Amino acid sequence: MRIIKEPEVRKNEILDAAERLFAARGFEKATVNDILNATGIAKGTFYYYFKSKEEVLDAIIRRRIDAGLEKAKAIAANPQLSPVQKIVAAIMAQQPQSQIEEEFLPVLHEPVNALFHQKVLTDTVIRLSPVLSDIVKEGIKQGVFSTAYPEESVEILLTAGLVIFDDAYFPWSREEQAARIPAFLGAMERILGAKNGSFSEFAIAFDQGRKEKV
Repeated sequence: MRIIKEPEVRKNEILDAAERLFAARGFEKATVNDILNATGIAKGTFYYYFKSKEEVLDAIIRRRIDAGLEKAKAIAANPQLSPVQKIVAAIMAQQPQSQIEEEFLPVLHEPVNALFHQKVLTDTVIRLSPVLSDIVKEGIKQGVFSTAYPEESVEILLTAGLVIFDDAYFPWSREEQAARIPAFLGAMERILGAKNGSFSEFAIAFDQGRKEKV
């Protein structure tokens, strides 16, 4: 008996299977037929949702950015968190949240996927900046932050953080990355006009969050 599923359910099944395959075999080696075999769907069904393997990868990226954005919005709306806590939590929420998400990262580092990698960085900055900007504005009202450029400051911080801690750009050792976390948090304090030490207590949390994904 043929099982009929809701379009969004079927689409996510395809994305889930493709994400696992890309992580295990690499984007270039994984094929559409591999995705068909993993999901048990017909080729026509696959092409109903996606025109190519590249379009699948793009959808996986968009889905991940969407999930990170929703987490950030929930954090920003939490009245129990201070603006400083919200900024830190929202940024940390963009890190891989599961083993498969962590294993998928090298796919974006493949030379053939350079444009997709760039898309992750630019889309994250463009879409996440408004959420973080609202948190900064909240902090300005409370006297926690002091900057005339909340939107631009957030864009600068996000861009710098996404690049400096990206293994594809700077293959630091774990110790080298850890040494740069306090410096990055110090830069956040200065750019956002926060008091010295406002973010320093989160240095260990930042480092621990990255170690747990290794």
